[in-house]
Amino acid sequence: MKKNIGILGSGTVGQALADGFIKYGYKVTIGTGHPEKLSEWKKKAGDKGEVGSFNEAAAAGEIIVLAVKGRVAKNVLEQCGQHNLKGKIIIDATNPIADEPPVNGVLKFFTSLNSSLMEQLQSSFRESHFVKAFNSVGAHLMVNPDFGGEKPTMFICGNDKEAKAEVKSILDEFGWETEDMGKDEAARAIEPLCILWCIPGFSNNQWSHAFRLLKK
Repeated sequence: MKKNIGILGSGTVGQALADGFIKYGYKVTIGTGHPEKLSEWKKKAGDKGEVGSFNEAAAAGEIIVLAVKGRVAKNVLEQCGQHNLKGKIIIDATNPIADEPPVNGVLKFFTSLNSSLMEQLQSSFRESHFVKAFNSVGAHLMVNPDFGGEKPTMFICGNDKEAKAEVKSILDEFGWETEDMGKDEAARAIEPLCILWCIPGFSNNQWSHAFRLLKK
């Protein structure tokens, strides 16, 4: 199992996942354009966590986590250099959220229902193995979500079976049930779960929920 993680993005999602990986024995490098914002995080992480550029984080990570705004995702990956991404798993936690404010709690996307952001990224970085995950829940629930003993469901997709198996093992550690929805095209359905998840938050300030797939 790969134990070196490069996280692209220093916001709440990037830091929450970084803390989760460190908790379970991984070594983490967070790539950011604003290293000064991570001084407190670095003190807390100690020798298990490093801070560097996007390029440095991608080089250090055996697995890469993409945790930036959807609009800048491609640009951030380009800063990493194709050689640092080649053959690597990229856990894609991004969503194609548009700049416009939500309407009645409903976010707007800059993609269509027939073309997900992850498909676009996979098309641009063909030698990497993208797996969509962590895009449909808040950062505070990404690691060990507590719902009274019931595991919520993380929906994933991607073209590479081995990459998805690796991501599933991480989700197992983080306390999730994993539902593999198939290849990249399934991101067209998984990414809009972000819209659905956010409606109770924007409408009623309710943010402590997650999805669960029930089977008979």
